[in-house]
Amino acid sequence: QVTLVESGGGLVQAGGSLRLSCAASGRTFSMYSMGWFRQAPGKEREFVAANSWSTGTTYYADSVKGRFTISRDSAKNTVYLQMNSLKPEDTAVYYCAAGRIGSRDEVQSQGRYPYWGQGTQVTVSS
Repeated sequence: QVTLVESGGGLVQAGGSLRLSCAASGRTFSMYSMGWFRQAPGKEREFVAANSWSTGTTYYADSVKGRFTISRDSAKNTVYLQMNSLKPEDTAVYYCAAGRIGSRDEVQSQGRYPYWGQGTQVTVSS
């Protein structure tokens, strides 16, 4: 069982930055792939970024590539999402997720993650 708690959301102007954190319970954090997903009002939840535990590879949605960075600190059981050059279209509730998965297709698929955080709101004003 893994419990995830996100933090770091808030209101920021376009062009600004935020860093989201996701603290995970459990002693096997390093054996879980971690993903970030987001859901904007009226839209389906979509993949943002992921880090595969088995390969260490990171993956990003095209819409955030070059602006967002996912990283993890195994000593703190925490995964981060550094978001730079934020745009109004980045406004959404951001969720972190954990799963014992590893392939590129798996880590980008929300249905493959059994554990989810409660979400944190990110609002980017124009």
